[in-house]
Amino acid sequence: MLLAPSLQNLPAVSGPMPQTRPVDYLRISVTDRCNERCLYCMPEQFQAWTPREEILTYEEILAIVGVAVERGFKHFRVTGGEPLVRRDICYFLRELIRMPGVETVQLSTNGTRLPELGEALYASGLRRLNISLDALDPERYRAITHGEVAPVLAGIHHAKALGFSSIKLNTVLIRHKNEEEIWPLVELAASLQLPIRFIELMPVSLTEMLTEENFLPVGEILDLLARKDTLAPLDTKMGHGPAQYYRLQKTGAVVGFIGALTNLHFCESCNKVRLTADGHLRPCLGHHGEFDLKSALRPVVDKTGLFSRLDQALAEKPPEHGFRNNWQPKRIMTAIGG
Repeated sequence: MLLAPSLQNLPAVSGPMPQTRPVDYLRISVTDRCNERCLYCMPEQFQAWTPREEILTYEEILAIVGVAVERGFKHFRVTGGEPLVRRDICYFLRELIRMPGVETVQLSTNGTRLPELGEALYASGLRRLNISLDALDPERYRAITHGEVAPVLAGIHHAKALGFSSIKLNTVLIRHKNEEEIWPLVELAASLQLPIRFIELMPVSLTEMLTEENFLPVGEILDLLARKDTLAPLDTKMGHGPAQYYRLQKTGAVVGFIGALTNLHFCESCNKVRLTADGHLRPCLGHHGEFDLKSALRPVVDKTGLFSRLDQALAEKPPEHGFRNNWQPKRIMTAIGG
């Protein structure tokens, strides 16, 4: 599946790239399974799950984190698939949060299991959540995710009531699917005093979604919001990702924009690498290169081998993604990790 020609031909990042970008942020996928099937993440009929014996154990992941901390990593995000479908996830989060050198731990979730797991997550020490919310209208939400929006909304309210210190809402932009949802989502975020981020569709699925017809740039959303309110850029950075944030002066909403395709400087400050659930370190979402860590974990942990593979991955982290260059995904997003 190819990106539309107009996207393929976007110019490369302008200006010199930094010679060194401190990489201190590891996104950890604990499963490739999910209880939803979002159009931009997992093909509807996909069944090629990684065999359970190939998924890293929690102890193996923590061994990798220990090595990463020694190499200067400080910030960690737990993802999937949907991380809350994996058994004993709260045990893993508690152990991760306790590790010396770990400064922040965040969890990305579709929110569907927050009503039942919220208390246990909070008790584990977790305080930071990113929750996907692509529409408020039940039919539109179902069309995008093949799921139900009611438990997600209940989970968001439940997490806020529990006192999580950071809750961000994420919306993937899909033309003809959720343009009409943008302002209602902003109003919801304002009413809950939660930031919401709008994210451009990226070529990380094997579905028919990756076309110019479906691509909705963040610039259009900026224009839409500017017609309704005044946007003031925020001086302070929120979190460790690439979002650019604004405050809407009338509603008070804080909105962020993640434009991997249209922001030509998107990669310049990238500080992350990804660990897949099956034990591969991926320096860049938009490059196919991966480094096998599992062979340094089984049958016993080889710490020297882990250091070597991590160092190689960091040395070969590309200066920018390849999404604009006739990109063809080989692994879908649920297999790579969100």
